[in-house]
Amino acid sequence: MAIEVRVPALGESVTEATVATWFKKPGDTVAADEMLCELETDKVTVEVPAPAAGTLGDIVAAEGSTVGPNALLATISEGAAAAPAKAAAPAGVATAPQDSPATHAAPVGAPSGPANYGPEPTTPASSGSPRAPEDAPSAKKLMADNDLSRDAVSGTGRDGRVMKEDVLRALAEPRPAAAPAPTAAPSAPRAPTAAQDVSREERVKMTRLRQTIARRLKEAQNTAAMLTTYNEADMSAIMGLRNEYKNAFEKKHKTKLGFMSFFVKACVHALQEVPEVNAEIDGDEVVYKRYVHMGVAVGTPTGLVVPVVRDADQKSFAQIEKEIAELGLRARDGKLSMADMQGGSFTISNGGVYGSLMSSPILNPPQSGILGMHKIQDRPVVVGGQIVIRPMMYLALSYDHRIVDGKGAVTFLVRVKEALEDPRRLLMDL
Repeated sequence: MAIEVRVPALGESVTEATVATWFKKPGDTVAADEMLCELETDKVTVEVPAPAAGTLGDIVAAEGSTVGPNALLATISEGAAAAPAKAAAPAGVATAPQDSPATHAAPVGAPSGPANYGPEPTTPASSGSPRAPEDAPSAKKLMADNDLSRDAVSGTGRDGRVMKEDVLRALAEPRPAAAPAPTAAPSAPRAPTAAQDVSREERVKMTRLRQTIARRLKEAQNTAAMLTTYNEADMSAIMGLRNEYKNAFEKKHKTKLGFMSFFVKACVHALQEVPEVNAEIDGDEVVYKRYVHMGVAVGTPTGLVVPVVRDADQKSFAQIEKEIAELGLRARDGKLSMADMQGGSFTISNGGVYGSLMSSPILNPPQSGILGMHKIQDRPVVVGGQIVIRPMMYLALSYDHRIVDGKGAVTFLVRVKEALEDPRRLLMDL
């Protein structure tokens, strides 16, 4: 009995995913709940386990394929005695009988185009003659949309198959009346490359995460009236408080006392005074959030993600530190869920961990504010008429000027600065 392996629930508002890696090949024996493949969505990696023990049959969605919710990925022949699928097929290539839904699936490891919601009808090759390679559906659609001849594109896929990337490359080359290629984020046409440099270049397809980051950042620039205001904070008080209590804090709460919990608390305090920074635009209305879901930007090997500490305004220093540590670890391991990154109302980004001295962070839409932390650096400052050396940090608040006025933005950043320079203000609600 054949059991279907389908795309699991991807999360709210997620309509498609890319098949990143198959851990098994047709004919392999699999155990129940053993990982079969990984799917990449806009932000997270989703593992697909085997629904039952048996033998992996046809792989319908090859690596690189785009699939929708509940789309068919593969089949499993249940039971240990199930015959290996396609034993006569060349290694690494998925084949299928003529009456199988997988007849026209792409070879394993070859990227394909839009979501595989079913087999795409094709014209069978003449008996006894080699079948011409079938171009990726996304490539054919892209060529049709841009009135591009098949002869004008050099295929780099298996047996000369034209892939979407090949069409995009052809469209980027200078030609009369060339239509702009649809990409994840608008970009200027690439300048011609000297012949002697072509062999020294490497082309790597953007991951779904990187495409999403590019698109959302550009959308933020195009949509919001973004402006940044700056200030600086003397970190002496926080550093002294942390040094004094870090051992006792870790002993009691089983987590380290870092700087991020102070910044979260300082921002919560400031957001309560300047609520428009914790709001968003919805059509012709402004939605004011009576809660603080704090996004904390985390750098990972695959790109920037922003997990959310929910109800940060109701949590203690220890709860915030524990949650940030847990979310950061899951982010670096690629184990965040979509729910972990949805619903944020304000974001903190710490470029200082990489040595950044000053930057202007870009909004995380539809939020109207993001705070940029930077490197702590000893600098000469004037205190009481005397020049002294203090550990200083530049702060940057980028905000949406459509709903946040300059006065509100400056007030917010000043309140953050005051809370950082005198943490007792947080206890006294000042």
